[in-house]
Amino acid sequence: MGLFDQVVGALSGNQSGGGNALLETVLQLVNNPQTGGLGGLVQSFQQGGLAEIVNSWVSTGQNLPISAEQIQSVLGNSTLQDLAAKLGMSNEQISGGLAAMLPQVVDQLTPNGEVPQGGDLLAQGLDLLKGRLFS
Repeated sequence: MGLFDQVVGALSGNQSGGGNALLETVLQLVNNPQTGGLGGLVQSFQQGGLAEIVNSWVSTGQNLPISAEQIQSVLGNSTLQDLAAKLGMSNEQISGGLAAMLPQVVDQLTPNGEVPQGGDLLAQGLDLLKGRLFS
């Protein structure tokens, strides 16, 4: 079982009703049209000085890790506080969870080493990812 499977399994067991609110939050982040979707999220990390890390997630090679502090520096305290409040978690828990999940989610949504263009491709990628996680 890979790290991503372990994280998803652990988080699924800790959510009320058996759902996985953190995974759904990650999927909302990468599909948010207000921030430019997956492309906008990738660009935020690139502009935040983490281009090497985020580019490794998009590429077909090994994913570089990211720390909770790096997640916080890119997404900002306000965003993390909103997400933490929504999920009933602390800022440390949400940033740690995002640090564990985001590289894997971005990697799964960019199987050809490129950020998909257009909403239909992103929706297909999200459906594929959901199918792999919850089948």
